[in-house]
Amino acid sequence: MNISPIEGACVWDRRSVRPDDLVMQIPPDCVDEALQALRAVGAQGLQLRQVDRASFPLPRFAEWLLQARRELEGGRGLLLLRGLGIEGLTQEEVRILYWGLCVHLGIPLSQSRNGEFVGEVRDIGVKKGQADSRAYRTGGALRFHMDRCDLLGLLCVREARSGGLSMAVSSAAVHNEVLRRRPDLMETLYQPFYFSRQSEQVEGERPLYAGSIYAVVDGKFMSQFSLTYIESAQRYAEVPRLTPAQEEAIRLVASVAEELCVTFQMQPGDIQLLNNHVMYHARTTYEDHADPARKRLLLRVWLATPDSRRLPAEREEVWGSTEPGHVRGGVTPPAGPRFAFEDWASAGGSDPLHTPPLEPSWKS
Repeated sequence: MNISPIEGACVWDRRSVRPDDLVMQIPPDCVDEALQALRAVGAQGLQLRQVDRASFPLPRFAEWLLQARRELEGGRGLLLLRGLGIEGLTQEEVRILYWGLCVHLGIPLSQSRNGEFVGEVRDIGVKKGQADSRAYRTGGALRFHMDRCDLLGLLCVREARSGGLSMAVSSAAVHNEVLRRRPDLMETLYQPFYFSRQSEQVEGERPLYAGSIYAVVDGKFMSQFSLTYIESAQRYAEVPRLTPAQEEAIRLVASVAEELCVTFQMQPGDIQLLNNHVMYHARTTYEDHADPARKRLLLRVWLATPDSRRLPAEREEVWGSTEPGHVRGGVTPPAGPRFAFEDWASAGGSDPLHTPPLEPSWKS
């Protein structure tokens, strides 16, 4: 198997990119436009799931977000949008404001068997390492992983008392460093591993799925990775035990990710956007506030995007579709929809999302 280094804008690390290089400052007129749309939604009495692009019009902001999305798909794969004013808003108003921005980027997906379209990343006492635990409901540090969506969005509502820093790394850069250090392990990483669904399968779905850590399709690199889900899959009798080469390979991926990552503090109102196909993300440990009303809180949205890349055929089982630009990913709930909208047209209004993929026009 001839494996070459990945090339392109998605290959970078902490030595070449600083956290400040990833910041896109939201123009004040775009913030004003979003707050005006929020007030219009409130005047109409719309609930969050009723809000689409037509009912949350953003003529200028939508074009600005399109530039961000181009950078996420064709550039570095990570952005920190800064300058969204959430001071003085209720928590429900913050949710609707965030949702209104996200539907101009893509189609929100269910994130769990509970059918959550806006997930709350906060410590609710769930213990790590359980067969059905999901990391976003736990406290402490999180290991590097990616989520089952084209684009991940995280809005910071409240910071922890201390710690809780965001960590992100180019999975393509990790790939290249592993290739440089241990070329003998690379073929293993291009072959299937088993991942657990963390007991969130519905009838007709297996509790696990198989797929390679690395893949290149149509000339585009992509990676799926989660030590937690790989380790959790080992509890199933039908899953082969990890070989020594597999164990060594995934530990090296995790170690290199720690070495090459950027670390940054999100402030209230910051939105972290990342392309899951070329990025892993994690979190440092933290000390939270004692007052429940002040505890660390991020709002999470998973999005399918219309300029997404083709996925390996093996991922159809868990993503639903591997075709580029399709509504895909997420977690199927036992009741209720998997996608907030079934297609791009049903997301409402004129659709700048249908423009063909372009090279990123925004540069830091």
